[in-house]
Amino acid sequence: MTYAADRLLEEVAYVAYHFHWPREEILDLEHQERRRWVDQIARINTRVNEGR
Repeated sequence: MTYAADRLLEEVAYVAYHFHWPREEILDLEHQERRRWVDQIARINTRVNEGR
């Protein structure tokens, strides 16, 4: 089973936008590690938006 190209692009764009990492570096991450970064960014954004 392959990971949906749309979902992969979304994750890469999300990490690149927030952390300014190059696309190639993000694509080199294992799927689980990339998902952990996406989740961490989401938590950071939630805390910032809640004023913490």
